[in-house]
Amino acid sequence: MQASNIITWFEIPVTDMDRAIKFYETVFGYSLSRNTMGTLDMAWFPGDQEGTAVSGGLVCFPDFYKPSHDGSLMYFASPSGDLENELSKVVAAGGTIMQPKKLIAEGIGYMGLFTDTEGNRLAMHSPN
Repeated sequence: MQASNIITWFEIPVTDMDRAIKFYETVFGYSLSRNTMGTLDMAWFPGDQEGTAVSGGLVCFPDFYKPSHDGSLMYFASPSGDLENELSKVVAAGGTIMQPKKLIAEGIGYMGLFTDTEGNRLAMHSPN
């Protein structure tokens, strides 16, 4: 079966798994599932097991993964439908706001940029 999304999985590099889990659970309200596979430490975001939605996780493996403020930019969908709700939790959770909520275009919605506790640059999107 072919996946319905071009992107099917993502991994966000972290250096302190406990700190990163706390940040993402605080900002988004998700419960992450921590899984250790040998020396690879991962925490998975909730996702669709049928392959119809994108999912991924945090990964701590210093020899291969390094947090970065440059490079690819991943957008999280706002669980509340208004990313201002999630962005308002970023600073208290230890991150920084790079771009407050901003209209992309009518019919497309809004975006905001933030940096997580590990130094990764990420984004959020919402229709409202």
